[in-house]
Amino acid sequence: MIFLASVALGIFFGIRTAKKRNGNRLDMAQYAFGFAIAFGLLGAILTIVIERLAT
Repeated sequence: MIFLASVALGIFFGIRTAKKRNGNRLDMAQYAFGFAIAFGLLGAILTIVIERLAT
């Protein structure tokens, strides 16, 4: 759940960042993809840490 939420958040921030920099649709897609990967990786690490601490 944390992973999916972080990916969605990454897509949102990626699109927002590209729009702020006056990017076109391809720029928005590239930023969304890059941010989704980065945020997803952080979300996966956070999920693993929480699971390890809970057991």
